[in-house]
Amino acid sequence: MEPLLASSPVTSDANSRNGDGDLCSSRETSERLKLSGDLDSSENNSGDLSAEYVLLQLRIFRINLVVTAFAAVVSILFVDLNAAISLLLGACSGIIYLRLLAKNIGSLGKSSSSVGKVQLIVPAALVLVVAKVPDLHLLPSLVGFLLYKPSLIIQFLLEPYAQKKSG
Repeated sequence: MEPLLASSPVTSDANSRNGDGDLCSSRETSERLKLSGDLDSSENNSGDLSAEYVLLQLRIFRINLVVTAFAAVVSILFVDLNAAISLLLGACSGIIYLRLLAKNIGSLGKSSSSVGKVQLIVPAALVLVVAKVPDLHLLPSLVGFLLYKPSLIIQFLLEPYAQKKSG
């Protein structure tokens, strides 16, 4: 039995020998209808998924702000004001980096086929700014830049609770 290709006729020899001379068997028709129904439902779900992705981004940004505020307070109490300012500058650049990355990922599949490299300018600019300003420190600014990573870990740990709440 040869496979059906797009250019092959709709009926096959096996169908005509069995007496199934219809254009399509009922099984093929039901499979085609199921596939078209799946496509329609996936188009409806894409709006839901994009709204869910936006809510996920907002939760991550909120957690990032809480982690940044906590780190800044700890830095002011245990180190000094310049280190806290460096940490806040790094945290702000980390938020910008995360936002640019989320924007590139959000457009993936719609208008682009790969993630851009524009967000890589942010850490390079951070290092240049810290190197030029004598009151800023490099290590606290890099720690502040990486504060988005604990936010992602916290979001991952809180995800089951967020799904129960929204579901």
